[in-house]
Amino acid sequence: MSTQPQRRLTQQDYLTWERQQETRHEYYDGEIFAMTGASREHNLVCGNTFSALHAQLRGKPCEVYNNDMRVKVSATGMYTYPDIVAACAEPQFEDVEVDTLLNPVLIIEVLSDSTEQYDRGAKFRHYRTLPSLQDYLLVAQTECRVEHYVRAAAGGWLLTEYGGRDDTIDLAAVGCRLLLRDMYERVPV
Repeated sequence: MSTQPQRRLTQQDYLTWERQQETRHEYYDGEIFAMTGASREHNLVCGNTFSALHAQLRGKPCEVYNNDMRVKVSATGMYTYPDIVAACAEPQFEDVEVDTLLNPVLIIEVLSDSTEQYDRGAKFRHYRTLPSLQDYLLVAQTECRVEHYVRAAAGGWLLTEYGGRDDTIDLAAVGCRLLLRDMYERVPV
């Protein structure tokens, strides 16, 4: 049995290919990874959170995007699709296609069994290299729980955990507040 060496894609090959696909794929180190579907709870939490941010950002200098906005982590070469991402002032994009954000200030990932370890570990290590990133939220979908990482002035990240439906998360980088009861509306947790 012979094994053919697997061709590794360049970043440009990935972008050219990805822009022709009907489904989304992440990219790192020459390899592509298919994105899987999401549960009802995942979709509700994402929709509720995006809606709350979108309403608060009207007329402000920040934009919020759902899971179809690709983010490039320039320092590591990773391309990913966060569940929710926001950019302020002047969003910067990789090229004229305006579909790959370079300077997010807020990234939110809604955890699932298949992505939780990656979102907490390797993916967050990549995200931490983004100089623009100020807030990273890990949001559980099976219980009312949010972990909020804030970039500290002296370097590093500060963690605050929220678990009560009446808890409020202040997102200073985008000038918004998220109420857990709004994020988890209609979610059976």
